[in-house]
Amino acid sequence: MIKKCLFPAAGYGTRFLPATKSMPKEMMPIVNKPLIEYGVEEAIQAGMNGMCIVTGRGKNTLMDHFDKNYELEHQISGTNKEDLLFDIRRVIDSAHFTYIRQGEMKGLGHAILMGRELVGNEPFAVVLADDLCVNEEQGVLAQMAALYKQFRCSIVAVEEVPEEDTHKYGVIAGQMIRDDLFRVDNMVEKPEPGTAPSNLAIIGRYILTPDIFDIIEETEPGKGGEIQITDALLKQAQSGCVLAFKFKGKRFDCGSVDGYIEATNYCYENIYKKDQSSTLAKQQTSKK
Repeated sequence: MIKKCLFPAAGYGTRFLPATKSMPKEMMPIVNKPLIEYGVEEAIQAGMNGMCIVTGRGKNTLMDHFDKNYELEHQISGTNKEDLLFDIRRVIDSAHFTYIRQGEMKGLGHAILMGRELVGNEPFAVVLADDLCVNEEQGVLAQMAALYKQFRCSIVAVEEVPEEDTHKYGVIAGQMIRDDLFRVDNMVEKPEPGTAPSNLAIIGRYILTPDIFDIIEETEPGKGGEIQITDALLKQAQSGCVLAFKFKGKRFDCGSVDGYIEATNYCYENIYKKDQSSTLAKQQTSKK
């Protein structure tokens, strides 16, 4: 049903300066893999093969990462280091990548609008790479794609956050359909402390219907002078339907230092070490 995933990746990553002065925040590694590769793998698991990336100045390494490096591959060909490229080769072979540059930083809504000519007139997913989501059984996008098959409307992923943190997020309120699903009737971007309509915060996973592009075009700049996707989604909810989904899995805010360290520790213990053990077992089996 949904074949394309949009990655807004033009931001400056100011919360991680000076590291992001010359390196895109999306390329910051969690153990040995950049953040955006985790997002692309999640999209592929959900059945998507068109990766549409909105970039900006100084982001050429994003394009280089999802391309072949003939010199490197020649140097390590036939060595035990060649297996280290297996995951990224599989990603490159499983998807195609298109890019467009966002000349000015005018908010997430504007970044999504920039991807219109890459996405076309079809439903699509959006991943914010600095929100790392993990679930061993089924990725968050796969969960949302299954919901889209049933409801055929825009869906935002939400999680409960402490009330004192609601001012950092877009926050929804709505009618409960089931324990993990709400029909949105209100949505506020970074509400003032004590004014949030709930503690259900939107995180960096969306499925959007293509009419969202026309709505964004008609949306006036909001908080901070930026075009907010929450404002556009609220209009869509008022005229049609937007769902909020409490996903299964863990989410790490890798745009913050604390979240980045937490994600690194988790992935090292629960993903990297397991992969290493599995690789070692396969090597020992092949020797026998």
